Amino acid sequence: MDTAAAEWTATDDMPEHRPPRRRLATWCAVLLLAAVSAVLAYRIADSDGMTPVPQLLAFLPWLLAPTALALLLSLRSRWWPGLTWGVVLLGLLAWFIEPYGKTGDPVGRPVAELRVLTSNVEFGQATGGLVAAVRREKPDVVFVQECDYGCDAKLKDDLSRDYPHRRAVEGGGSEGSVILSRFPLRPTPGVPGTMGMPGAIADVDGHAVRLQLAHPMPPLPAQVGLWKRELTALRDAAAADGGTPLVLAGDFNASQDHAVFRRILDTGLYDAARLNDADRTATWPARTAPTFGAQIDHVLVSKDFAADRTRILNLSATDHRAVLTDLTLHEGRS
Repeated sequence: MDTAAAEWTATDDMPEHRPPRRRLATWCAVLLLAAVSAVLAYRIADSDGMTPVPQLLAFLPWLLAPTALALLLSLRSRWWPGLTWGVVLLGLLAWFIEPYGKTGDPVGRPVAELRVLTSNVEFGQATGGLVAAVRREKPDVVFVQECDYGCDAKLKDDLSRDYPHRRAVEGGGSEGSVILSRFPLRPTPGVPGTMGMPGAIADVDGHAVRLQLAHPMPPLPAQVGLWKRELTALRDAAAADGGTPLVLAGDFNASQDHAVFRRILDTGLYDAARLNDADRTATWPARTAPTFGAQIDHVLVSKDFAADRTRILNLSATDHRAVLTDLTLHEGRS
């Protein structure tokens, strides 16, 4: 009797030996757990892999949902190895959902303040909403992505009095980008890319601050390699001059769950949203954020800055939400 019971338990634990409904639930759980495990394996390996891994990594926290469903299916079908598997995955997901990157208070006395806004206006469609937000929030520096020729002209017409200094890469569609500033600017080469990524040195109350706009290609299925190369170019630019305070802002088309973005943070930059406990607040797609989405728009700053009151703003007619933050520059000391 005991031997028979043991044999039944062993065979019943395998999907092909289960009743049809339980077998279906078990196989569904297997597929869900395997898919989540595959994506999570790349996160553990600190790699972005190839399509569809980079696209799924952007939504890493949402992998909790299929994992929880797999746990319920395993429980319903009494597949105990599946329950163990699912619990392990939940623990790993919880670990990696924790914010990535350094935090800390800058060294030295505060010497200047500036408010920074970054916005992707989606082919210039949200330019009117951006102008209204700029007039309302009064940032000192504005980073604008996907600013086409019409957007560029409107910003000149509507904001040039308050923002007399600018650096731009003109272009149609998604290729145009602009930095607007109340502070005097002198040009830097920027970062070469498919879409414009201008740069400048701002004179912020007598202190030099590097400004660099970020807008690499998104990780489209056929362009993952290009996405990685352009983010790596931003990483190299961030590391190029460690002696000058840096604000690197824009649409990175990457979240903290992408290894290539974490390499940028590893140069010593802080994410302003991370400093204000808003590191998982979604900025894209705007239609479903903040309920569902990923944070791919960032304001990254060097250790010379403290960040305060980081806010995520909704603008009409764009698929991105804007990021606004108040920065305090501190006098650096080695």
